[in-house]
Amino acid sequence: MKIGKVTIDGPVVAAPMAGVSDRAFRELCRGYGAALTFGEMVSCKGLVYRDRKSRELLAFGDGERPIALQLFGDDPQVMGQAAEMVMAYQPELLDINMGCPAPKIAGNGCGSALMKDPELCGRIVEAVVKASGVPVTVKIRKGWDEETVTAVEVAQICEEAGAAAVTVHGRTRAQMYAPPADLSIIRQVKAAVKIPVIGNGDVYTPADAARMLEETGCDGVMVGRGALGAPWVFREINAWLKHETVVPYPSVTERMLVMLRQGKLACSYKGERVAIREMRKHAGWYMRGLHGAPGFRAKAGTLTEYTDLERLAEEVIRANA
Repeated sequence: MKIGKVTIDGPVVAAPMAGVSDRAFRELCRGYGAALTFGEMVSCKGLVYRDRKSRELLAFGDGERPIALQLFGDDPQVMGQAAEMVMAYQPELLDINMGCPAPKIAGNGCGSALMKDPELCGRIVEAVVKASGVPVTVKIRKGWDEETVTAVEVAQICEEAGAAAVTVHGRTRAQMYAPPADLSIIRQVKAAVKIPVIGNGDVYTPADAARMLEETGCDGVMVGRGALGAPWVFREINAWLKHETVVPYPSVTERMLVMLRQGKLACSYKGERVAIREMRKHAGWYMRGLHGAPGFRAKAGTLTEYTDLERLAEEVIRANA
């Protein structure tokens, strides 16, 4: 897949997820075969007004390349300014969030609220492309609601404004994450534009990824929630798509070692206090499907130090021997 002048060496990419896709998680996903990762969404207003947290979200390491840094906002001028600032970090791509359904984002006219105003979407892309020295991509949804299904129109307008690729999540904002993703809207977008299209929504297994590619004709597949507590899903999907090979699911011990590796990486980047608090939710995801999972998730919610995470991993391994 070629996005502008950037070659993406594989069909499976890791989604941007606020509060999840930090540097430690992205490194794991890349290590397991994600061909491209996206940073957590960053507020353009926050960047322009020199917010420290917004700048911290932009940090990444060379081992994560290629990477797309994601911006959100609703003011073309401010987004252009922010895009210019982000160039100092030298990402391969810039991504514009037009799909986030969270009330605090969409409620302020950003994220998926932009799907109600295709013309504004175009002006935003134009401003970011003008300020950026790298290809600009856009992540959209099917639409705002069933009465406002604008994915095809928005994708075409964004392409005309200079977008180099578009990711389509097959649900409206009103649907959030509940009903099955609509693959037909991804297929319609693919047929309507010439730039690469990445399909997103309900990709948890190699079979899900294969179905997405086959039924939509999209150029790539984005995995989001399917990678939570399971970054090895990229290895599984790649093995199936390339060789129709089934990779054995990791043992409980391997799962816990991956969790500990993520925790250690997070501590090195954020400091133990912040990192371990954020690892609570990740630890809960790593427990999915294991014997005693409810109790272990409850313990995960009380983690305060890295040694707590180590003790939890040891307990899980013993209980599932």
